[in-house]
Formats: sequence, structure tokens, C-alpha cells
Amino acid sequence: MQKDIFVFFAKYNQVVNQKMDEVIKTLSKEEWEKNLGGYFNSVRGLCSHLYICDFNWLKRYSHFRDFDVFKETFFAREPYSFKEILFAEKDEYLKNRPILDEKIITFINEVNEKDLNSPLKYTDSAGNLYERSFGGLVMQSLNHDTHHRGMISLCLEMLGRENDFSSFGVVL
Repeated sequence: MQKDIFVFFAKYNQVVNQKMDEVIKTLSKEEWEKNLGGYFNSVRGLCSHLYICDFNWLKRYSHFRDFDVFKETFFAREPYSFKEILFAEKDEYLKNRPILDEKIITFINEVNEKDLNSPLKYTDSAGNLYERSFGGLVMQSLNHDTHHRGMISLCLEMLGRENDFSSFGVVL
């Protein structure tokens, strides 16, 4: 696997999250929390899910080898429960999301091609043990954001907010 693809996707996620957050910033508290249907119900629920997944995957990767980024106090806490809904206030999310995106960039910059072509043994939140391609898992976690940003995009449209987070052109 080629590292430059991972660097591209990490940067893409960071830039597109910034664009998305500019739209989220315009939401009222009621719109941020409004139940719009679907599994995660609201923009808040979707943003919380994305944040938790990104953080928890990084915690899993911290057991692969010694990465400097995981020595930071940011990663001192245990993984979040997938049942948690974070960020009662959207400003709390808007403050924390860019920090997490920067940690993802730092992590990706530390990854090497040998890492990407190696297996990772990990335990999921239900306690099941897996062994998968480290690079494949990293790509899956980066792509996961794209999937849920599409859901957030639909929610924003339902709330009357124009948005477009689909173009790779933002980082090309």
C-alpha cells in the first residue's frame, strides 16, 4: 500500500471536516439536536459517532507499535463507549474536531509502508479478537468519515443548509 494515498485521505478528511463545520456552526441548538430520523437521529449524534469512531480506532492503532502521537495526553483516556452521545453544545464539538483531525494527520505521517502492509491484531468493543491488514483498517477508518459526512450532508439539507463535501478538489 502506498502511504501517499493515506496522507491524501487524512488531509481530505481534515479539509472537508473544516468545510462541514462551517455549515454546522450556523445551526441553532434545536437544529443541532433535532431528531431527523435514522440510526444516529441528529447532526449531533452523527458528529458524536464520527468523533468516537476516529478516537477509538486511533486507540486501537496505538497497540500496533510505538507511535509518538499516542504519547500525548490527548490519548490518556480509555476509548469512548459507542453508546455515548458527546457534545451537548455544538461549540464543544467545533473546538474538539479540529484537534482530533490534527492527531489523525500526525498519526498518518508517522505510519510507514511496512506498517501498512502488516497485520494488526485487535479486540473490538464487544471483545471479539481480529487480525486484519493494518493498512486496510486505516483506510476503512478514513473512509468511514466520508460515509457519515454524506449522512450529515443529508441532515443539513433537511435543515435547509446548502452544503457540498464530496469533492476531492479541495486538496488536489
